[in-house]
Amino acid sequence: MYEKITKNLATKLKIQDKYVKNVLDLLEEGNTIAFIARYRKELTNSLDEVAIKQIQDEFNYLKSLEERKEEVIRLISEKGLLTDELKKDILAQEKLQRVEDLYRPFKEKKRTKATIAKEKGLEKLAEFILKLPKKLADLNKEAEKYISEEKEVNSIQDAITYALD
Repeated sequence: MYEKITKNLATKLKIQDKYVKNVLDLLEEGNTIAFIARYRKELTNSLDEVAIKQIQDEFNYLKSLEERKEEVIRLISEKGLLTDELKKDILAQEKLQRVEDLYRPFKEKKRTKATIAKEKGLEKLAEFILKLPKKLADLNKEAEKYISEEKEVNSIQDAITYALD
């Protein structure tokens, strides 16, 4: 990945590969941009601080882009929804926002109290409550139908509370 990013960066910034690689190596060793610009001119072909900073920024962006692409592909693959075409499309992207746009339909939705209640099978009870039963006994009788240990609805009150969510 490092080599691919370096070549991409060199092409984008119109700087020879070896100078981009040298700058990245010097930065990785902990050298500052000012130090590299002043004292390592022979390794950077006399690049100024602005160019070195641009290499650093672009490298960090491209690195995070590649990591995110791999992560998105892994996440979609784990769900069994990754197609060859989608993978190819994700890998072809050059903008992080575009990768996120491709991932959005596969992203897990936020779990709310309402979604938890639906998972527990209480949607029908909620609809019943919305019709406003005239007697509390009718509500309790209806709620009793939804008591289920396996869905962790242990009492009439639990069923009503979840349904209200």
